[in-house]
Amino acid sequence: MSLYVRDETREGGTGMGHGHDHVAVPRSDSASGRYVRNLAGALAVGVVFLVVELAVGLATSSLALLSDAAHMFTDVLGVGMALAAVVLAGRSGPTFTRTFGLYRGEVFAALVNAVLLFGVAGYVLYEAVSRVVDPPEVPGLPVLLAAAGGLVANVVAFLLLRRGAEESLNVRGAYLEVLADLIGSLAVLASGAITLLTGWRYADPIAGVAIGLFVLPRTAVLARRALRILFQHAPRGIDVAGLNTALHALPGVEDVHDLHVWTLTSGMEVASAHLTVGPGTETEPVLRQAQQVLSARYAIEHATLQVEPRESAERCAQLSW
Repeated sequence: MSLYVRDETREGGTGMGHGHDHVAVPRSDSASGRYVRNLAGALAVGVVFLVVELAVGLATSSLALLSDAAHMFTDVLGVGMALAAVVLAGRSGPTFTRTFGLYRGEVFAALVNAVLLFGVAGYVLYEAVSRVVDPPEVPGLPVLLAAAGGLVANVVAFLLLRRGAEESLNVRGAYLEVLADLIGSLAVLASGAITLLTGWRYADPIAGVAIGLFVLPRTAVLARRALRILFQHAPRGIDVAGLNTALHALPGVEDVHDLHVWTLTSGMEVASAHLTVGPGTETEPVLRQAQQVLSARYAIEHATLQVEPRESAERCAQLSW
């Protein structure tokens, strides 16, 4: 467990020199960093079929195909941002001006992905409703062939990103982009087949509406998860109240305050806390037991713990936030 400890019960208590006990904090990669190649592969596939779908969609005036091309564009942009964020975070570690590095760039990329998806879904719904009144004639065969190619591309990208989506919010943002476009390709494929076989003009705008309605709720979930991290809410699945109780129960600990638990980026949870101890309490056992609680019970591997006497705790209580 990576641990930085400030011990104010030792001689001096000035926050300098021997008043600190430092344990080196090794730099660890985020969950997203393990899927750089997958993201790069998904990006390459997406670029190729974006060009195909856009060209055919413009040539045939197919709203379903153009909406799917728009989703493919957000796939390419979203996966590109996710990849750029991972590379940037990996190459720029913590500095004295960026003490946490650029890991939050991954979360920001996920939020931007969500905003893009909202915009595309809204535009498709608006355009589809306007076309219901007077649906244009759309040739079915070119739409069918382009949608089939897009479906293959999305299946490949889906398989590349599926595992990473379980571990990284950043990869999940790109994964949801691809998943939405995969469903969109199926809808376009169906509308193209119906148009080709029956000539029914409403198949194309209806497919556009279906794509937009499928994307919106998943986009809302992604945005909410990204905002939780950016606002430094407690990570999902970590019972902070239970952690507070566990730290209170440690021998020698009289009080726990300024307890904070947050997510830096996917797979990187961070905590800090002040532990008040009574007179004569040995601090080393308290620190090690607190370390064990955070690591073993809550999988928090990076923590800053401050052990302090009652006098210091009284000073903390005077702070307004």
